[in-house]
Amino acid sequence: MGRVEARERNMSHLDSSEGEAEHLQHLGWYHGNLSRHAAEALLLSNGSDGSYLLRNSNEKTGLYSLSVRAKESVKHFHVEYTGYSFKFGFNEFSSLKEFVNHFANQPLIGSETGTLIVLKHPYPCQVEEPSIYESVRVHTAMQTGRTESDLVPTAPSLGTKEGYLTKQGGLVKTWKTRWFTLHRNELKYFKDQMTPEPIRTLDLTECSAVQFDYTQEKVNCFCLVFPYRTFYLCAKTGVEADEWIKILRWKMSQIKKQSGQDGGTMRSPSFFYK
Repeated sequence: MGRVEARERNMSHLDSSEGEAEHLQHLGWYHGNLSRHAAEALLLSNGSDGSYLLRNSNEKTGLYSLSVRAKESVKHFHVEYTGYSFKFGFNEFSSLKEFVNHFANQPLIGSETGTLIVLKHPYPCQVEEPSIYESVRVHTAMQTGRTESDLVPTAPSLGTKEGYLTKQGGLVKTWKTRWFTLHRNELKYFKDQMTPEPIRTLDLTECSAVQFDYTQEKVNCFCLVFPYRTFYLCAKTGVEADEWIKILRWKMSQIKKQSGQDGGTMRSPSFFYK
């Protein structure tokens, strides 16, 4: 009964006289100012397919982001509070309670890429943690001459994406549909969504440009330029192609920043066609 009573108490908060947006503080899967990067790290490392959480969007007041894990990527969807209702997808909810009840029924949502996701598991903002710490047994410092200015915090950008794209072959210029996943600095493509091993992994640190392409007899095409080959890809819609280009360009800008901090080392490309 304890869990039921706690849930009823939380739901009773949603009917109080406070502003609807203020009720979010009582929602167990609302993570406040959690960043996009932290949300992706959290869901990828500790969530499962269909895990989701709600957080503030840094774009403007009244705009929130629903972050959802879809297999090995995390997708982000806008939730807008208009001042009197919550808008999500094609639906509008007059109260937060109505909005939450919608999620209790495990809705199915689809992105521009056509990926369908069942929202199964709200990720709690509070998780039990052990109060256990390691003991320091060795602690020494090398006199390297480094100073505080040398301490540059770095981490690979997560920014995940996945979906089907049509790819042109390397030697035989036929077009085949492949399942693509973008994770950290790697773009992988598979025979299909169910195949566990990728056909190939593209290292984006070797990529010099991502842009729309109009040389092919197909629409919604874009290309990735590598020193050893240019890869031609086509999406189902122009919006989807634009999404891929934006996230890939953002990845490359992050790689460039990281390379500038580290002095930049490039790996030798592997020359083969697939």
